[in-house]
Amino acid sequence: MDDTHDQAHDWRELLAGDIPPWVMRFIKLTGKAINRHGMIKADDSVLLSVSGGKDSLALALALSIRLKWLPITYSMQAVMINWIEHPIDFQSREKLVEYFAALGIPLTILDEAQYPDSFKGEFNCYLCSRNRRRILFEYASQHGCKLIAMGHHLDDLVETTLLNLTSRAKFSTMLPVQEFFGGKLHIIRPMIEVHEQTTRRLNEVYRLPSVKPVCPHDQTNIRSRLKPIVRDLAHLDRDMREHIYNAHQFEYRIPRENEDSEPLE
Repeated sequence: MDDTHDQAHDWRELLAGDIPPWVMRFIKLTGKAINRHGMIKADDSVLLSVSGGKDSLALALALSIRLKWLPITYSMQAVMINWIEHPIDFQSREKLVEYFAALGIPLTILDEAQYPDSFKGEFNCYLCSRNRRRILFEYASQHGCKLIAMGHHLDDLVETTLLNLTSRAKFSTMLPVQEFFGGKLHIIRPMIEVHEQTTRRLNEVYRLPSVKPVCPHDQTNIRSRLKPIVRDLAHLDRDMREHIYNAHQFEYRIPRENEDSEPLE
């Protein structure tokens, strides 16, 4: 049984193999989504999109640990976009580099403009997201990565579903695997079946070196206002998030023999 009151630990304990059951469930749930949706196969080159927050650090940790168990191998590298208008401090930067080095995942930090001239003075969440995606796509293309792994979790999927349903009259959401440029590039979301509470707990208990980049719309955007609604809905049915996930009826792929597969227990 998991501890009711979590004691503080260091993330290096997990890399040394001291993995409690709840963290093991998180790692295996991430692997389950990878297998269900055929996200990664042998010899793939995966680019991790790192924000510096709890979710992207949790994803990197899960992918690094589980790769040790697999009968196949694939390469990973990570990239973090550091907005020059709101840069992270030097100490946080050093801690992130140390963390990813310990995971065996090379990290590149790109200093980029959050408000490029092409915005012509305008700025909103859509433009910021499009700018970030453009930078990621260019980096992936330059470094031969056909897969970009994002740290989106189940709560993100639920929030996107509610946003599209209530604001756009569409029952749609972010996809576990999203194709771009005729299949030349795919965004994958290995934590799409993981609750946000799990990544929050991992961040707090194991003191991940997470840093929250400054966002001028962080507390006013629509997603921040949806989060308490999602929590209220979960009080009506604890499996509410899973019900919404299953309602999308994603097509599952059976992995080929040379694809990433989870070892039997």
